Amino acid sequence: MINLNGRLAQKVDTTILTDNRGLNYGDAVFETLRISGDKIYFWEDHYFRLMASMRILRMEIPMNFTMEFLEEEILKTLSFNSFEGTAVRAKVLVWRKSGGKYTPETNEVEYVISVEELSTPFYLLSEGNYEVELFKDHYITTSLISTLKTTNKLINIVGGIYAKENDYQNCLLLNQNKQVIEALNGNLFLVAGNKIKTPPLTDGCLNGILRKQVISILKRIPDYTLEEASISPFELQKADELFITNVIQGIVSITKYRKKEYENTLAKELLPKLNLKARMG
Repeated sequence: MINLNGRLAQKVDTTILTDNRGLNYGDAVFETLRISGDKIYFWEDHYFRLMASMRILRMEIPMNFTMEFLEEEILKTLSFNSFEGTAVRAKVLVWRKSGGKYTPETNEVEYVISVEELSTPFYLLSEGNYEVELFKDHYITTSLISTLKTTNKLINIVGGIYAKENDYQNCLLLNQNKQVIEALNGNLFLVAGNKIKTPPLTDGCLNGILRKQVISILKRIPDYTLEEASISPFELQKADELFITNVIQGIVSITKYRKKEYENTLAKELLPKLNLKARMG
């Protein structure tokens, strides 16, 4: 059961109109949320990112789209799916109402909330193999829109197919300047000695919620220095550790890139701190 503009309905009873702007033009933004025990992890950050994305795309934000209203709608959707108290992945998708071609007739919006159950109530670190490769067929443009969670994700999709066809667990994306900016489904952190790097937003990477949380945690660990700086492909094989962050999985350690194998020392240190921050914040 989903929540379509505040109306709870069975998925089979809802239809996507052929003139839906999210479907036709990618004129939509979304937030993917992790919920545990009816607590939305980092909800305030998600809410303000959604509002900022809508403003940047010139969508009209409804007067009732307060943080409290959307949280209530999300939790109501959980309740009607009998997911109260469990670990849940929720998605809030917002699109501009139908009308117009490239130029819309209105900036008013509609939304849908969907939920699915997760297997664990907190973040875990997988100890399995996780090999990645560069995806070089297409490049992310260094622009403000590249940092948003929009439905324009064709490069990620084609990159995912490339990874699947070649038995990689993920791919790393490049911008037009051939800088490594992120993984298919999360932000990238590189560890070399006691120095940590993550690409800056100006390189075109996603303005990730977990990226923000991990940066905040790292700044309080005195043994490391953190820098938001461009990463070249040549640095990858010189690193001691690489890991990916996203709000559903938390931290994912990369174990291999080409002939280089990596440790996961910092990831193990960060994980309990991240779980504590998610529960407290």
